[in-house]
Amino acid sequence: MHLKGKVILATLLSIMLLAVFTVACAATKSPDKDITIDSPEVFTKRKQTPVVFNHVKHKEQKCTVCHHEFKDGKNVWEEGQEVKKCSACHKAKEEGKAVKLYAAFHGDSEHSCIGCHKKVKKENKPTGPTACAKCHPKDKK
Repeated sequence: MHLKGKVILATLLSIMLLAVFTVACAATKSPDKDITIDSPEVFTKRKQTPVVFNHVKHKEQKCTVCHHEFKDGKNVWEEGQEVKKCSACHKAKEEGKAVKLYAAFHGDSEHSCIGCHKKVKKENKPTGPTACAKCHPKDKK
C-alpha cells in the first residue's frame, strides 16, 4: 500500500473511532439540566411539591447509586440503559424487596436521597438539604 493510501486509511479509521467514542459518551452522559421528580400515581394526595433534582450537582456520584435494577440481589443496571421512573418499581406500599417510594427518597439508607445527604453531612462535607422545605419549596405547589 502506498503512503497516500495509508494516510487515507488512518484518517478514516480515526474519524470512525472518534464517532464511536462520541456516540458512546453521549449515550451515558447524564442530563445537564434539572429534572423534576414527580410521582402523582403514588403520591395521590400531594402534601409537598415535586422535587427539582440537579444532575450536575450529583456528577461525582456513580449513576448506580440511584439508578438500579436488581436481579438475584445484584444491581445489573448499567450506564446507557433505559432509566425508569422510580415509581415503576417503588410503589405506595412495600412490594417484595422494593421499598415503598417514600422510603426510597426519605429513608435512612445511604441509597435514599435524604439518607445520602445525612451520611455526607456526618462526614463534614458539603451536601444537599435534609429539611423538607429545602427540597419541597412551598411556592412551587
